[in-house]
Amino acid sequence: MEKILFVCIHNSARSQIAEALLNRMSGDEFAAESVGLAPGTLNPLAVAVLNEVGIDISAKKTRGVAELIRSGARFDWVITVCDESSARQCPVFPGESQRLHWSLPDPSAFRGSWQERLEQTRAIRSTVESKIRDFLQLAAR
Repeated sequence: MEKILFVCIHNSARSQIAEALLNRMSGDEFAAESVGLAPGTLNPLAVAVLNEVGIDISAKKTRGVAELIRSGARFDWVITVCDESSARQCPVFPGESQRLHWSLPDPSAFRGSWQERLEQTRAIRSTVESKIRDFLQLAAR
C-alpha cells in the first residue's frame, strides 16, 4: 500500500477533502493522510461538502507538518494543494517522495453567503475528485 500525504497551509479544508476522497476512491491501494504548515480549525464548509457525499470528517483534527517530521513518517507521494497565491508558503515535506502540486483556492478566503461559499467549496470537491482519478491512473503506470 502506497502512502500519500496531502499538504496545505492550515489542514482545514483542501487537504482534508483530498485525504477523505482519496481514501474512499482508492480502495486498498493507497492510504492518505493530510497536514498543514500552521494547523488551523476544521473548516465547516469542508465538513458540509463531504457530508453531501457520505463522508463524515466532523471529528477530525487538523495536524501540522512538524509532528510528522518528528515521527519520521515517510510517504510515497506528497501532494501540495495550496493555491497559487499561497504557493510560496506551502510546505514541502522532506524525504524521497514523488511530488505533485494541485493549485486549489482556499475556502477560508471565500466571501458571500453560506450558500455561495458552499457552492465554491463544492467546486473544489469536484476538482479534487477529478485530480484523484487522474492521479490513480498516473500511479498505476
